[in-house]
Amino acid sequence: MKAYVFPGQGAQFTGMGKDLYESSALAKDLFEKANEILGFRITDIMFEGTAEELKETKVTQPAVFLHSVILAKTLENFKPEMVAGHSLGEFSALVTNGTLSFEDGLKLVSKRALAMQKACEIKPSTMAAVLGLADNIVEEVCASIDGVVVAANYNCPGQLVISGETSAVEAACAAMKEAGAKRALLLPVGGAFHSPMMEPAREELEAAIEATTFSTPICPVYQNVTATAISSPDEIKKNLITQLTASVKWTQSVQQMITDGATLFTEVGPGKVLTGLIGKIDREAATANA
Repeated sequence: MKAYVFPGQGAQFTGMGKDLYESSALAKDLFEKANEILGFRITDIMFEGTAEELKETKVTQPAVFLHSVILAKTLENFKPEMVAGHSLGEFSALVTNGTLSFEDGLKLVSKRALAMQKACEIKPSTMAAVLGLADNIVEEVCASIDGVVVAANYNCPGQLVISGETSAVEAACAAMKEAGAKRALLLPVGGAFHSPMMEPAREELEAAIEATTFSTPICPVYQNVTATAISSPDEIKKNLITQLTASVKWTQSVQQMITDGATLFTEVGPGKVLTGLIGKIDREAATANA
């Protein structure tokens, strides 16, 4: 079965999407439509902007979404039998499997980016990568720390990201090293994504998601929150709302997709982060980049 996967924030690069814009009339139309919807020329920043400009949350999230979705729409024989996206990438997955329209997907991603930015400014918060520890040890260490710190991204075995209040994450990093972690290092991010610190953003996004039409998809989406195949629009909506404050179960999602018959994972969008993670989750898994 053909599985398509979509990357999240962090995969952006200067010049992203420019070749698509120049080589495909459909891509050019969609990019220009995006400029109108967003109210600024995101294409100028994507094609010519600096890495610093691309890092702005209000730019990064729509940019990665647009690159993935427009690339998918220009692929020949794009017939997904299952899809999944890492964090932000779940929105790209939901447009490509027909749950959301291109316009609604972009509006929600833009809203999400701005809501997350606001939530980041309320209290000092951050994330950290923990390498070389079993999932359960990371969870136990987080539970032992005073303050808010949780396992946020289950990226692949031995690679987790934790998230929470800055002081709690720093304390957790020290404790992870004592527990035998190869590395525990703070990440250059604006805040504590996929943790309770995102509750204000979740509430803001919930209203927007509830007001958006979700259609029955052409194939199941393996959602971050459940790591299982979901096809019910109501369930997809509920899980998408929960996603901002819940963990990204990427390892578990990929394992479930393989159990359910995935024979080839194709990453659609900037970078090759997900194919790299999939190779670490299952060495036998066949991967490709669109």
